[in-house]
Amino acid sequence: MKSFENVLPKIVIAPGFVLGFAFIYGFMIWNGILSVSNSHMLPNYSEFVGLDQYKRLWQMDRWYVALKNLGIFSVLYVGGSMLVGMLLAIFLDQKIRFEGVIRTIYLYPMALSFIVTGTAWKWILNPSLGLEKLMHDLGWASFSFDWLVQSDTAIYCIVIAGVWQSAGFAMALFLAGLRGIDDSIIKAAQMDGASLPRIYWRIILPVLRPVVFSTILVLSHLSIKAFDLVMALTAGGPGYATDVPATFMYTMSFTRGEIGLGAASATMMLATVAAIVVPYLYSELRAKPHER
Repeated sequence: MKSFENVLPKIVIAPGFVLGFAFIYGFMIWNGILSVSNSHMLPNYSEFVGLDQYKRLWQMDRWYVALKNLGIFSVLYVGGSMLVGMLLAIFLDQKIRFEGVIRTIYLYPMALSFIVTGTAWKWILNPSLGLEKLMHDLGWASFSFDWLVQSDTAIYCIVIAGVWQSAGFAMALFLAGLRGIDDSIIKAAQMDGASLPRIYWRIILPVLRPVVFSTILVLSHLSIKAFDLVMALTAGGPGYATDVPATFMYTMSFTRGEIGLGAASATMMLATVAAIVVPYLYSELRAKPHER
């Protein structure tokens, strides 16, 4: 009976583990096979072309536009979300009144999907419906904010919407980290004459390094996978000016009928995610128990 009790948890977990392994790693392998095949409208398992799909991918101007947009979006999205989140966390850490209400307001965007966020900001930033029209109705006829319809600036509209949604998530992580710091450290620094900005910069931020790394990891992962926000806000337009690798992959696979090329771009996205996650996991696994 005792041996059965030991085996029972493994039996319960086994189906979920097997299905999860199959659906995650199985589809990764399947995608890799498609990326070296001559697949177009449908998968083609009888004709393999080696790295030709990858060569085609890196010869396309649209792919370079997608990579450039990913770089812009990732840097501004991750940096902006962390900066705003940190400032909000420091503000709430001052034990202000109605902290619970304010914290809920800041966290509310995280309860929305990126589809809802993209749709809402599409209305707000639309020159004929949103902010520009509001300013004109208020009498500011010279006001202009048409970033959403300009190919050079539309990507920054996606950044604005993304930071608005994710800053609350970063704030929650930073606030939890701040609340875990012993108040005696801050009081000792204040007694030594250190100003509050200097205390945060020299003492608190270095202590929050694990939180910073975790936040960067999560937000970077979200930025690389960015799809629904882009589709809801710009659908990759004007033209393909706001394409990112995820929308490029979707377009090639399901609109252009280039499954092999789309699979190659998905493999490159996977490699990018792995380049971020694997070094972090490696450093965590190597850390000594007393350092964790």
